[in-house]
Amino acid sequence: MTLDEDANHANTGRRAVKAVIPAAGLATRFLPATKAVPKELLPVVDRPVLQYIVEEAAAAGISDVLLITGRGKTSMVDHFDRQPYLESRLEEKGDTERLAAVRRPSELAEIYTCRQGEPLGLGHAVSYAESHVGGESFAVLLGDEFMDETAPLLPAMLDLQAKTGGIVLAFIEVKPEETKRYGIASVEPAEAGLVEGAEVVKVTGLVEKPKADQAPSNLAVVGRYVLPGKIFDAIRRTKPGSGNEIQLTDAMGLLLDEGVPAHGIIYRGLRYDTGMPLGYLQAVVQLACQRDDLGPEFRQWLGEFVGGFGGRSG
Repeated sequence: MTLDEDANHANTGRRAVKAVIPAAGLATRFLPATKAVPKELLPVVDRPVLQYIVEEAAAAGISDVLLITGRGKTSMVDHFDRQPYLESRLEEKGDTERLAAVRRPSELAEIYTCRQGEPLGLGHAVSYAESHVGGESFAVLLGDEFMDETAPLLPAMLDLQAKTGGIVLAFIEVKPEETKRYGIASVEPAEAGLVEGAEVVKVTGLVEKPKADQAPSNLAVVGRYVLPGKIFDAIRRTKPGSGNEIQLTDAMGLLLDEGVPAHGIIYRGLRYDTGMPLGYLQAVVQLACQRDDLGPEFRQWLGEFVGGFGGRSG
């Protein structure tokens, strides 16, 4: 066994217990709404995007969450803090349902923060987590997407990483014209039975945002990663890439070239991508339609509203 293989083997068996959420971006696509309100706190019905993400981590057994924040984003931390005055008023009114909803964010996980001075790429953002994570494996959850809670992905990713000790990625299948928006993987079949019920592939290479005729597959990396602690050293050795930023994809590619095992799980459940206005609006409508309290009336109204466009011209 080589030194690298020995190090990889030493990291297996321990399930990651910490998550990092990079959330320092400027969210220019949502201006002027995000001039004063972080994109991560935009509401999807009655919960902010960030709460859905922390709930996803908590449901997977993670109770330690580090937010990588930027200037003007302290309100993200406030959302996960207690609000005694508001709670007391709701208690006085006997509004137990809203009281529980207000308290829930503070009960999900221990929330820590670290400020990224300047957004210089996802790899650069993740590098700020080193002192908090140490040498252990950890999850990275991007701050603008979350998975359907009835079809979770993160638990299988954590289990797979605990077995392999390497990199674990989340994949979706995309159309050829969409590859230029994602990191794209080249893959081969993985060892059978690594994680029961998961569609696992072995990753042999990664390319950041290739054109359709240069993409090695249609498997796109989306915003869930489980990484070994050695990713931090790889980030330090990674030069600026696409957009003149330190790309996490490039750092993972460096580890892959050095023999660190990398696997991916192909996700076929419902993924809510709130990173752009269209995806955000789709998430609001989809989740509103699913609500027991709002869904029936909202679906009826939505059908009538959309149907009204059928007779319009122009």
